[in-house]
Amino acid sequence: MHYNDLLKKIQSKTAVLGVVGLGYVGLPLAVEKAKAGYTVIGFDVQEQKVNLVNEGHNYIGDVVDSDLKKLVDEGKLSARANFADIAECDCVAICVPTPLDEYYQPDISYVESSAKSVAEYAHKGMLVVLESTTYPGTTEEIIQPILEEKGFKVGEDIFLAFSPERVDPGNVVYKTKNTPKVVGGVTKECGFLAEALYSSVIDGDIMRVSSPKVAEMEKILENTFRNINIALANEMAILCDRMGIPVWEVIDAAKTKPYGFMAFYPGPGLGGHCIPIDPFYLTWKAREFNYHTRLIESAGEINNAMPEYCVDRVSRLLNRKVAKPLNGSRVVVLGIAYKPDIDDMRESPALELIRLFKEQGSDVVFNDPYNPHMKHKGIEMDSVELTDELLKTADVVVIATNHTVYDAAHIVETSKLVFDTRNLTKGIEAENLERL
Repeated sequence: MHYNDLLKKIQSKTAVLGVVGLGYVGLPLAVEKAKAGYTVIGFDVQEQKVNLVNEGHNYIGDVVDSDLKKLVDEGKLSARANFADIAECDCVAICVPTPLDEYYQPDISYVESSAKSVAEYAHKGMLVVLESTTYPGTTEEIIQPILEEKGFKVGEDIFLAFSPERVDPGNVVYKTKNTPKVVGGVTKECGFLAEALYSSVIDGDIMRVSSPKVAEMEKILENTFRNINIALANEMAILCDRMGIPVWEVIDAAKTKPYGFMAFYPGPGLGGHCIPIDPFYLTWKAREFNYHTRLIESAGEINNAMPEYCVDRVSRLLNRKVAKPLNGSRVVVLGIAYKPDIDDMRESPALELIRLFKEQGSDVVFNDPYNPHMKHKGIEMDSVELTDELLKTADVVVIATNHTVYDAAHIVETSKLVFDTRNLTKGIEAENLERL
């Protein structure tokens, strides 16, 4: 009975949808659900985000400002800090952070506290979907018991599924609306309801898998695949440097093969909300099954060591080109976002570069047109204006993010020394330029 009632609400779009967590994943999802015709309530513990949404002010790059304002003005989307209002919802998506702690172990405290808040105000006939990336088993081992402790029978009077977020900030082609979705329900009924909901919201294909564990594992596979292949590119960059071979040219040559090769590129380290973090969720869970994920952990070690390697390269470059040590040198870092043309600094290796340069006694400043301020491990700095004077007075300019607004030719022409970690200077040859 509950299943049929909820399915009818979803199909008629009379279901009220809740989204817990209004960040990079939650807000775009809430907007798409509201644009599809549903009434959507967003929940967040940060009152500033709640107020911004209710005022129609957007703070996420992948959301169109006018879309948010229109939906708020029409009453299709609102935000609340009071989680008791979850009782008004028929379906709730949990989109909260899943970081690592200082020991590289999963911190699922946000997921757990959100699940408890949902369970506190849940009602029969509700669908709960976890979207936060996590280790296989979380949905059934953490969320399900919390719901069942409140007297709900999952699959009969309340429904539970996992559907991993696939947000790629700044991607101009794939957004929440057109990215295919994977859903895995605890029971078939749970899976069918999740599939019905997402198919009514997004244009991308929906793949329903047999269980939440399959969906949880596939998301980690996606990002572990990228993590390992980036580690290979980074290791090739280190070896090519020692052998005097330009790694970027090697990769360009390799990708001419129309089959059997996919191009991945080196860089100063991994950044973002998924790739540097998700594989460690799997390595942690694997220990429960007495398995050591050697390849994944080796890739993590290579990628995590790249900021230190880049600082060492800069040190060698200064010694060789201008006979100066890092200690006391003026270092200008260009870009602190983890990828080009966005304001997302989460896990950005540029932040670690700045810390390591400071640790070596360098006089460090940064410029980033998308990020006016940074804070990392006790260091707080403001972006400085990118002027010719700044470039001329720097002992070395380090390109850490390849923002398209940066004029590579002008940077090289104006600076004494440039170390490019992102191949922004592709095609430029100069005595004062060195690439990763």
